[in-house]
Amino acid sequence: MVCFCSQLNRPGQRHWSIIFSTASRERLKKKKMPFISKIKRQTDYNLFPSSTPIVIDNGASYFRIGWAGETEPRVIFRNIVQRPRHKTTGETVSIVGDHDPALLKYFDCTRSGPRSAFDNDVVYQFEIMEYILDFAFDRLGANGSGIDHPVLITECVCNPVHSRSKMAELLFETYGVPSVAFGVDTAFSYKYNQQHGICGQDGLAICPGFSTTHVIPFVGGEPVYRGSCRTNIGGYHVTDYLKQLLSLKYPHHMARLTWEKVEDLKMEHCYIAPDYFSEARLFQKGTKEAEDKTRCWQLPWVPPPTEEPPSEEEIARKAAIKERQGQRLREMAEAKRSSRINELENELHGLGFLLRQLEQVEANDIPSFLSATGYVSKQEIESSLAKVTQSLRKAKGEPKSEQAEVEEKTEASMNEKYPLIHIPDNMLTSEQVLNPKEPKLKKKKKKCIIIAIVIKLLLAMVSIQLKEKRRQIFLKTTTEGRQRAKQKRVEEGLERERKNQEDEERRLENPELYAEQMRAKYKELSERIDQRKRLKTNGSHTNGNNTSGGVGRGERLNAAQRERMRLLTTAAFDRGKGEDTFGAKDEDWQLYKLMSRDNDDDDEGAEADEAELARVSSRLQEIDPKFVPKQELVPPQSAAEAPRLRPLTKEDFQIVLGVERFRCPEILYHPNLVGIDQVGLDEMTGVSIRRLPSKDEDLEQRLTSSIFMTGGCCLFPGMSQRLEAGIRMIRPCGAPINVVRALDPVLDAWRGASLYAAKLQFTEQTFTRMDYYEKGEDWLRRYQLRYTL
Repeated sequence: MVCFCSQLNRPGQRHWSIIFSTASRERLKKKKMPFISKIKRQTDYNLFPSSTPIVIDNGASYFRIGWAGETEPRVIFRNIVQRPRHKTTGETVSIVGDHDPALLKYFDCTRSGPRSAFDNDVVYQFEIMEYILDFAFDRLGANGSGIDHPVLITECVCNPVHSRSKMAELLFETYGVPSVAFGVDTAFSYKYNQQHGICGQDGLAICPGFSTTHVIPFVGGEPVYRGSCRTNIGGYHVTDYLKQLLSLKYPHHMARLTWEKVEDLKMEHCYIAPDYFSEARLFQKGTKEAEDKTRCWQLPWVPPPTEEPPSEEEIARKAAIKERQGQRLREMAEAKRSSRINELENELHGLGFLLRQLEQVEANDIPSFLSATGYVSKQEIESSLAKVTQSLRKAKGEPKSEQAEVEEKTEASMNEKYPLIHIPDNMLTSEQVLNPKEPKLKKKKKKCIIIAIVIKLLLAMVSIQLKEKRRQIFLKTTTEGRQRAKQKRVEEGLERERKNQEDEERRLENPELYAEQMRAKYKELSERIDQRKRLKTNGSHTNGNNTSGGVGRGERLNAAQRERMRLLTTAAFDRGKGEDTFGAKDEDWQLYKLMSRDNDDDDEGAEADEAELARVSSRLQEIDPKFVPKQELVPPQSAAEAPRLRPLTKEDFQIVLGVERFRCPEILYHPNLVGIDQVGLDEMTGVSIRRLPSKDEDLEQRLTSSIFMTGGCCLFPGMSQRLEAGIRMIRPCGAPINVVRALDPVLDAWRGASLYAAKLQFTEQTFTRMDYYEKGEDWLRRYQLRYTL
């Protein structure tokens, strides 16, 4: 991995010193390349003479660079660039090659992902290509004097002239390369294996690469580009398809399914099925053979620590701690209770003393005495005394007083609390509402305006009296309603206890008869409730033989809606015969009362039936363990329990590869599985043969007798057998078919280019910088490398 910034003017930076124009000079001044990479920088660059070519295999997946004549490239890295920002300084950096998590944690990569300079094997992002070449030449050991070696660089089949001219411009003007040659990577791999006797002079070269797949026919050792064929499917699509399938299958492990890891899983476990549909049926049936072909990837998992049961000493210690805590809480509660009792007793003594003092005060001095104490009347003091007494009894735990005394005191306190309720509105006076603390109006008879003010005040006082009376009526009604509801609950509880006692007596007398009677009662109540629900939903009318639940609109309406429709229809029929006089009689308006009446007359009966059904059901459950109530009638007694989370096990951290092993590489033969409407590898050979200019059966037999495979996707097990079987299906019966694979499908292209560049005739196949300036792009259009020297 490499990381370099895009700014300038720091000590120790390197520049390319060869400058050919003003634009290139300005661009070189702005270039900065402080590299941080795991790849070691070569130190023997100056030992090679300037006539030794540099060989570059510019693949869409990996970039390989080295010296001509060697068997292995010097530098290999992924052909991608990423430009994140530093989290602290905000400086933009460029990262070339694979990602290192230890380095990327210092950068913000949310807005910049890895980018490639290729689009379907064609270089179109030359800004990214420049970063990659900078890094490649620096790792090769180039110094600041520029690149003074010839360059042989690979390209795809039938590369567009625009892409080739831009690459030539980049090499000539930016790096000062003296001469450049372009060749096809598949052709170099074919020629390299031809020298080792793997393939012959005539044959078909199939290269399923990273993003595209090419088929090139070779005649006499030279490629025939007119017969070449291409599809936009490759190893990138296989990896992406596998990543999608695993992400859908294991969405909780998506963070672990990185591109690099899925690529490793693909190359380690995927294979080409001899017959895709037969292989899929094996996994569908779950046979033993399918289990043997299933692979499992175990993710890092640490088993949770096993909890040992506590010892007797630990249990005793926890019980002692719990007992001490409980004792402390009880002591705190007792102290709080004692303090509360003392406060209530002091308040009770104070109220009693206040009442005794009030009895000794004269009638004229009572208002002033009450205003000094803060109470409005004697009744308020007595009410407070009763409340304090009740609170004191409750705090001490004494039993409550008799019910009659409580009701009498409650009635008396209500009458004292709401004194305006029983007084008519026309008899209300201002003194009944005025607070004794408020000063009385002074009588002034000197001016008429004062009289008017007094009249207004009196009117306002009457309005206040009416509002106060309504408020007291509302409060009294609410209090009485709560008391009635409480009394009703008490009576219902007593009634239930009485019924349960009677039922128990009957059960003890004759248990079998009692159980039979309860079942009959349960059945009767259930049928009654069901019948009421059906009538409320479908109505009481019938539709032919259908007694309930009809499919017509009339059966979907409830009884109240059907009754409204009948009334409206009748009224419209009666009024439609002559003049519309609806509303002239008082009887006509009764129609709205009938329409507004709903089937709610028996709601109270329905509630009573449901309550009785619940009681009978619970009773049956007590006496008959085999009894199962109807769930739709008996309300649930408790909410559903929340699902318990089970602890994670080793199996939860396993990625199982079953049908995905052969389903993903199958897109090389059936691209329509991923939505690409193109032919597969086997059909591409037939298309390429039909595109040849000469229709010679002997040539076709020679081509099919030497079918050569190269590229990274050829490493899948079963590729040769499947390709041979597919080609045999489209070729005549008995035609010779031989499928061979390259010695090293990944590196043979660079090795073939290295051997080609090491020959003395290589300089005749290159074009120099002066030729580029004189002849321009048109000469590049006609340029074609000869692979047989």
